[in-house]
Amino acid sequence: MINLDWKPSKNLTMLADYYEFTMANGYIENGMEDQIAYFDMFFRSIPDNGGFAIMAGVEQLIEYLKNLRFDEEDIAYFESKKIFSQKFLDYLRNFEFQCDVWAIPEGTPIFPYEPIVIVRGPIVQAQLIETMVLLTINHQSLIATKANRIVRAADGRTVMEFGSRRAQGYEGAILGARAAYIGGCIGTANTIVDRDFDIPALGTMAHSWVQMFPSELEAFRAYARTYPDNCVLLVDTYDVLKEGLPNAIRVFDEEVVPRGYRPKGIRIDSGDLAYLSKECRRILDEAGYPDCQIIASSSLDEYVIRELLLQGAEIDSFGVGERLITAKSQPVFGGVYKLVAIEKDGQLVPKIKISENVGKITNPGFKQVYRFFDKGTNKAIADVITLHDEEIDESKPYEIFHPIYTWKRKTLDNFYVKKLLVKIFDKGKCIYESPNIHEIRNYCKEQLDLLWDEVKRFERPHRYIVDLSQDLWDIRDRLLKEHK
Repeated sequence: MINLDWKPSKNLTMLADYYEFTMANGYIENGMEDQIAYFDMFFRSIPDNGGFAIMAGVEQLIEYLKNLRFDEEDIAYFESKKIFSQKFLDYLRNFEFQCDVWAIPEGTPIFPYEPIVIVRGPIVQAQLIETMVLLTINHQSLIATKANRIVRAADGRTVMEFGSRRAQGYEGAILGARAAYIGGCIGTANTIVDRDFDIPALGTMAHSWVQMFPSELEAFRAYARTYPDNCVLLVDTYDVLKEGLPNAIRVFDEEVVPRGYRPKGIRIDSGDLAYLSKECRRILDEAGYPDCQIIASSSLDEYVIRELLLQGAEIDSFGVGERLITAKSQPVFGGVYKLVAIEKDGQLVPKIKISENVGKITNPGFKQVYRFFDKGTNKAIADVITLHDEEIDESKPYEIFHPIYTWKRKTLDNFYVKKLLVKIFDKGKCIYESPNIHEIRNYCKEQLDLLWDEVKRFERPHRYIVDLSQDLWDIRDRLLKEHK
């Protein structure tokens, strides 16, 4: 039976930075446990200097929040530290999640500085979940973004995720494969991901299979007899052009075709992939197998794949491992979680974090993100971060402006808008049903098609506009002046 709702193997409430608990204890000791606070998760830069990132990990965040609880062994741990009060221990013993949570749906293109998760609730709880909010969204958004870069570099050729053995831990392998599928990979080498997420498991043989037999030819024969309807042979164990490919063709002729099947492909895992693939394509075509695919693996990423295709490589499919599953070129997503408001006497009080580094100044208040689309092209043209209760009138022109260089302004008309943040928890109860993984993947592709190609360039992509509404900018400007 397929389990589409993969859950962590154990309660992860204690997976939090230690200071979350010291602060929680302090809040309780100061009578602040019921103080309502607002936190934003956002990120400041796009991995690999890309034009956009992809939101992922919301389903796992929901599962984590649904299962928040403290066991007696957790409480005993805090008691043993001798610094936590009895009131704090009693709070944990009677813990019940009460926060409201909003998130941008998985598969949505996201951009720096816009809130992608918002948490509102008692300060102890909203603070406590910081680590896991960041861990969950940062990891999968990073891998989904990297996978999509690789898929786009493949230019219509399929990409398979082959990175399980090089991932950072088993959950990195499992959830990384999930994120890679959202980003556009067609499947994974990771079997448990097929079982638990219904993401196709792919793979045929390793070099050890070939080495286990007296000869490469015998190894190919044995495999073809076992899997005549799905025969993909690894041809680079010894010599691709002198042994591997001739042996593969002979087995196709003698074992596969006589059984009424066509060979599915050959895989090359080493050597000059551009040269070897072109030679293999020529020889396969001459042998009567123009439909036999050529699959390439071996330390690939978007840059290597792009170079191979520029050199005319005859490759139909790519298996990408360590450089995808670890996002090797930039292995940190960099999302942060910042306090942006509190409630006092029934009124919302915006909060701001100021820094000499302008990029680290936060946007205060309780917010929403609107995406503007051109009615003529249906392409996304800008995002505007607004106050949560602001409504944008689509029937009137709307002026956007750069939040720092405010003289840079543009008036939009003939547009429609979409609110990006969706409420997923109401007073601690989940009110959102996650789409299945195939729906998320399809949604991601649809949303990426709404971006201009200039935003999707690998080198010096067009900067997608993310501005603040006038009302939000006014609050930010006032708080900056107050703290000057």
